[in-house]
Amino acid sequence: MPLTPIAFAVTLLLLSTGALADDASPNATSNAASLDRVEISGQRDRLRLDDTATTASRLGLTTRETPATVQTLTQDDLQVRGLRTARETFAEIPGAIAGNVPGNPAAVMMRGFSGNAVSILQDGVRVSTSTIVQRDTNSWHFDRIDVIKGPASVLFGEGALAGAINKVTRKPSFDDRHVDALLSAGSFGTRTLAVGANLPMSDQWAVRVDASELTSDSLYDVERNRTRSRGLTASALFKPHADLRVLLAVDHYADRYDGTYQGVPLVQAAVAKDPSSILRSANGLVIDKALRHRNYNPDGAYSSADDTTWRSRIDWQLNAGWALSADLTAYTAERAFVLSDTQTFVAPTTAFPNGSLARTVQRFYHDHQFWNARAAAVHHGELGGLRHRFTAGAEVNHTDFASLRQSSATSALAAVDPYAPIVGSFPTADSSYTAGNVNFDSRLKTTSLFVEDALNLTPDWLLVAGLRHDDIDLERRVTNFNATPNTVQTARPRYRPLSWRLGSTYALAPSTTVYAQVTSGAVPVSTLLVQSITNAGFKLTRGRSAETGVKLTSADHRLSLTGALFYIRQDDILTRDPANPSQTVQGGSQSSRGGELNAVATLSPAWTVGLGVGMVDAVYDRLIEAGGAVRTGNRPINTPVTAGNGFVTYAVPGVPVSVSAFVHHVSGFYTDTANSIRVAGHTTMDAAVAWKLSSATTLTLRGRNLTNAFYGEYSGYPTTNIYLGAPRSVELSLLARF
Repeated sequence: MPLTPIAFAVTLLLLSTGALADDASPNATSNAASLDRVEISGQRDRLRLDDTATTASRLGLTTRETPATVQTLTQDDLQVRGLRTARETFAEIPGAIAGNVPGNPAAVMMRGFSGNAVSILQDGVRVSTSTIVQRDTNSWHFDRIDVIKGPASVLFGEGALAGAINKVTRKPSFDDRHVDALLSAGSFGTRTLAVGANLPMSDQWAVRVDASELTSDSLYDVERNRTRSRGLTASALFKPHADLRVLLAVDHYADRYDGTYQGVPLVQAAVAKDPSSILRSANGLVIDKALRHRNYNPDGAYSSADDTTWRSRIDWQLNAGWALSADLTAYTAERAFVLSDTQTFVAPTTAFPNGSLARTVQRFYHDHQFWNARAAAVHHGELGGLRHRFTAGAEVNHTDFASLRQSSATSALAAVDPYAPIVGSFPTADSSYTAGNVNFDSRLKTTSLFVEDALNLTPDWLLVAGLRHDDIDLERRVTNFNATPNTVQTARPRYRPLSWRLGSTYALAPSTTVYAQVTSGAVPVSTLLVQSITNAGFKLTRGRSAETGVKLTSADHRLSLTGALFYIRQDDILTRDPANPSQTVQGGSQSSRGGELNAVATLSPAWTVGLGVGMVDAVYDRLIEAGGAVRTGNRPINTPVTAGNGFVTYAVPGVPVSVSAFVHHVSGFYTDTANSIRVAGHTTMDAAVAWKLSSATTLTLRGRNLTNAFYGEYSGYPTTNIYLGAPRSVELSLLARF
């Protein structure tokens, strides 16, 4: 990035302050009055049930009309709750948990499924599987986070079996000219500087630019784990006519994590200095609190990413209820993962009386290019005298992806004492990577056709249907550099999934709607861009889902509530042949069923409370692993029964001060499919005191994990490494608009 976000922020502030000076008195007074009106209108629907759910449908349906669970976190929500990064934001979704797995930052579990089964979108476009593209980006750049739960393949293609999360970046508006700024400093040397400007240039042009930089010694308070994350997003909106809008945008993100945190390795109870009770294992391994801040990555280990997205969108409102939209996206990224991927405890010996950790290392890199073009026509009108909304369109994308993946045996690094580690240096010679030295070259072409339809059978009864056909053509070339001579394997699988949705909503009253839907989805057996030649020969897995629920607001809009019951089943996952356990076949299955509730209530002008909770019963219905180990009936990893959050906010009468408290609860989860290692559940509490220095400037003192709970957040590559949540921390932030 030629201009760092800090330098850019200072320049932008200076320029924008000068521009705003021209808008003195009447406009400034008008803007302040507008802000006051927004604050007073706090009685409005807090779950935004009557807002258009753009991520959940292309028909222009509201959230209330959509027969699915749809949730939104706005930028205001992110600031009030102190959500700084993508991982923190995703963990706020009721029923979901998230973790920073080094090779997959901000990994998400939702409705009993994770990895390839949860799609993460960038402004409505799925670049690739979330396990490939997702990074723990700064939340400052999000206008909002839209979440649609349950299979979303009919909207976004393969991979969205558990749902989709859409990161919607900030866009220009013609409303007013302003600058937003955020400054914060807190525990573990964590600092954030972010700034954004919305600049209407004329009645036809508006520009928005945002920049951010987050730095930290470690967000998890782990040694040698310096974090830097930067973002720069810019967009221009052109409105030459009331019926035509053209958006041009560019997003750039860069990050680097030194000595990536792999989680705390489990050790034998006999050598633990301060054993914790938060983990139960069948083989006597425990989490030792004495290792809380340790990092066993060798010097030189890191993870980084540098990606840029160019986007354009045209929205054209035609006559007779017709509208056209067209999107074009181009994306390029370079990523590096250079780390010790496993750290396995070895029993005490004479040389290591405390036991030791045998470490492997790996390094892999991504060179990723992608483009996507999508066009759709929408019609709003009548069919046989009934209100009718219809859309049809096509989508084409192309991916070029190269990934060198090198791994070592444990002999590449010296064993270390868990309590007095000499971590050594990361090996740089190719000869060190004897366990694997493979390059994946992939070309992926997808052509899709989709159609959606919404018909009001009566003013209160709406029928919604959707259909999508994907033609996925994958070219794979795998080169093994450790073979003599080098070996090359190729494959060219082709997939043609057909996804559908059928649902209905019924308004029992203007404020109460019930709904039901059935949907289908498709997910590869492993990540398409890096799957093995063997896995390329398998067909896509099939998913089915059913959901029913209710969405309501009280008559005075003080209460907003959504509730849902769901069932999801995925068939044809990889398993072993019962008659020949050495052979991998399709035939396994996994399912989940559960319920979710999300509610916000304004009890009085001073008090607001909210609750979001999800419960899921997830199980492997049929699964056999290597050696014939039967996992049928077991629970998937990183899948708690209950995950939820709640908050209460009190605006102190007569003074510009509000006090907020937040609680998060996650029940216990397993780290392995054998369900032999269980991490106990946890509850954490945060609090914030916010003082409005002016109508548009707020100073906030925030405390996170106030009880200093010691807990496991997620499990990673080896089942014996657990990512511990951050200890108690404090932060002071200043959020301003001028």
